[in-house]
Amino acid sequence: MSMLKVIEVLAQSDKSWDDAAKNAIADASKSVRNIKSIYIKNMEATVENGTIAMYRINAKISFLLDE
Repeated sequence: MSMLKVIEVLAQSDKSWDDAAKNAIADASKSVRNIKSIYIKNMEATVENGTIAMYRINAKISFLLDE
């Protein structure tokens, strides 16, 4: 039987929430193998001078444990 583990991460981007999610996966991939999914729990943004300056996400990443 396969087992998955879930970690919670925070990531950000100055482009979009989609890019923040990609950054989360890219950074997690540096230390975690077999990533299977990402679940975005929360999205927020900082605003400067009336425009979005930074997109931020709180996400759960699941990965397959080695057997």
